[in-house]
Amino acid sequence: MEELRLNYPVKPLGTRTRRELTVAVLGAGSRGFEYTEYGKLFPGTLRVVAVADVNAARRDRMGDRWGLPADRRFGDFHELLAAGEKGRLADILIVSLPDDLHFEPAMEAMRQGYDILLEKPMAQTEQECRALLKRQHETGVMVAVGHVLRYAPYFLALKAAIDDGLIGTLVSIQHQEPVQFAHMAHSFVRGNWRDSKATTPMIVAKCCHDLDILKWLVGRPCVRATAEGNIALFKEANAPAGAPARCTDGCPHEADCPYSAIDIYARRRWHLHVFDLNRDSPEEAILEKLRTTGYGRCVYRCDNDQPDHIVATFLFEGGVTASFTMDAFTPWGGRRTRVMGTRGYIEGDGTTFTVYDFKKGTKASWTFDPAASNYKDNGHAGGDLALVRDFLEAVDTRDFSKLSSSLDASVDSHVMGFACERSRNR
Repeated sequence: MEELRLNYPVKPLGTRTRRELTVAVLGAGSRGFEYTEYGKLFPGTLRVVAVADVNAARRDRMGDRWGLPADRRFGDFHELLAAGEKGRLADILIVSLPDDLHFEPAMEAMRQGYDILLEKPMAQTEQECRALLKRQHETGVMVAVGHVLRYAPYFLALKAAIDDGLIGTLVSIQHQEPVQFAHMAHSFVRGNWRDSKATTPMIVAKCCHDLDILKWLVGRPCVRATAEGNIALFKEANAPAGAPARCTDGCPHEADCPYSAIDIYARRRWHLHVFDLNRDSPEEAILEKLRTTGYGRCVYRCDNDQPDHIVATFLFEGGVTASFTMDAFTPWGGRRTRVMGTRGYIEGDGTTFTVYDFKKGTKASWTFDPAASNYKDNGHAGGDLALVRDFLEAVDTRDFSKLSSSLDASVDSHVMGFACERSRNR
């Protein structure tokens, strides 16, 4: 079969705004820090002028990074919003707090007139999502949701291939999110997203990126969503005999357990950012965190309720169908996608996709090469900083069309997720 190369250019980062835009940040963890690094990589585009975080170490890390005075380093997010009540502290507010703290500050910030970069998920319920959209329409402020995959060069090229008719008329999509076994244990069994009621259901908390991509690729409203899924492994009934409450309590199965906290954090040095530690941190410092935080618990003895596997199906207007699977039990992360059309087929892995033409008997590939652009290794295949680039351009020009992930667009995929959760629990 003849093999060709597709040419979908990558838009560079660092597009200049007419002025440097000021930013206040609610939540100085990994998401807030990643977004604001755009201003360090491309000086003159954004500058952080205030930060709020109840974690003093994270608050001061960002404060020191941007040289903020003490009166612009806040604890609770209410303090920052109250300080700006008589006049906004910045042009833009980034809301990158835990999931259960997105709705309230976003509603208040819109009332105050901030343009907002709102981390996903937008809110914890469909009703709250719709209330955010109503407030945005009332105030006219600009809000971008952190559906960063829409901005990643790979997915932009994939959508262009579909829209250009390279496979004829779109018929169906198969999409997989492999969460990766240790990531599942870290975030959704031991970690912050283990409780669907305290945060959001798995299909929203982890998979709303994927539902959003499906809706965006199809380009039509979803008219039906169904789902199945449950906890296959991470529950008390599956605990091996003699397993204690913590991996550090002398578990007789630790050496053979793929979910051992000692192995994941202390030996492999994965996910240490949650402790504000790094790969060079002393082992004893890591073990102390495992002895004193929820991340050291046995995965079979946690208070988690998130499913570890989901299969969802979607029917879109016009008859296009899509299937989606979330799988915890994989050795790698990243997305896998297959797209079927009337004249061809696409298969991709998040970096490279190949288009097969039935009639011509050819295949043509597109590959994202960070080294050939100025994207380097930034998050979500380049999507994190590309979102910031487009958001800054939109705010600077007041042109909403520059935003792919507006509230209007993002509500739809959240509604798909909540519909799936109702179906799964019926």
